[in-house]
Amino acid sequence: MRWLRRTLVGIVALAIGLLVLVLAASYVFNLATDGESRPVTSLWHGRFVEADGVLTAFREWGAHGSPIVLIGGFLEPSFIWDEVGPRLAGAGHRVYALDLDGFGYSQRRGPWTLAEWADQVQGFMRALEIRDPVVVGHSLGAAVAVELARRRSASRVVLLDGDALRTGGPPRLLARILSHLPLATSAVRLSDDWDWPVEEILTNVYGPRHPKIDHQLVALWTGQFRADGAGHALTKLIGNGVQGFSASRLKSLRIAATVVWGSRDAVDPVSAGRQTARDLGARFILIPGVGHLALLTDPGAVARAIEAA
Repeated sequence: MRWLRRTLVGIVALAIGLLVLVLAASYVFNLATDGESRPVTSLWHGRFVEADGVLTAFREWGAHGSPIVLIGGFLEPSFIWDEVGPRLAGAGHRVYALDLDGFGYSQRRGPWTLAEWADQVQGFMRALEIRDPVVVGHSLGAAVAVELARRRSASRVVLLDGDALRTGGPPRLLARILSHLPLATSAVRLSDDWDWPVEEILTNVYGPRHPKIDHQLVALWTGQFRADGAGHALTKLIGNGVQGFSASRLKSLRIAATVVWGSRDAVDPVSAGRQTARDLGARFILIPGVGHLALLTDPGAVARAIEAA
């Protein structure tokens, strides 16, 4: 057993050495690239509005008709709605898509919780005089949509590839350690030059009908990481875990809802969507042949499903 003990001690020592090396390199990298982050106003040249104290980036389509508010999920800028928004506007709606605090090109303020995001969206609706909209939430945004319906700030909600359930973050001790490490900042700064991890993630998230995933597409998704406070926000978001509701709380809600899901979603299984539809007493619509980002790979089907709601 002595040889085993020596081997384990050697492995632990090697792991500690590698961790120290990575941390040292990370600190050096952060110092060398300090100052590369920029205000969101210099990164996004579209429209902003002050919403519950958060400078919020948004897009809009259509000038007349009933309002629809589109909310993205984790690390999803509002460009994800660029194909769905015009289709809904063409069907006679005023359509708005905003970046939640922590994602896209909205200001990073925090604390990045479900309550704060719902406050931000309510502030957004007040600022633009949007009343009783249909609110569509994709992925993590589905929980925000449900919370708005719970607050009676939405006439109906559509949960798009999001079950609105809460998932815990890492253990408290690990979350505290992560909050003091510079690794998140390094990851944010490296993302523009190191494409393959992002390419792998995007291939999985897009699903079978994905576009050509190259440097240009990676840059479209990772440009948000240049925003002031992006590294800190990402660390806190990971520590907070996925925001949402417990299954029992979801069952107790009485809201008008529709659940829409891609049949080839590899991020959240179809069974999760069906269960949430049962819990909410909601209609379930399955879009065949698409993955988690059906709103980009089959925007026509998504727009029709929202219209059907």
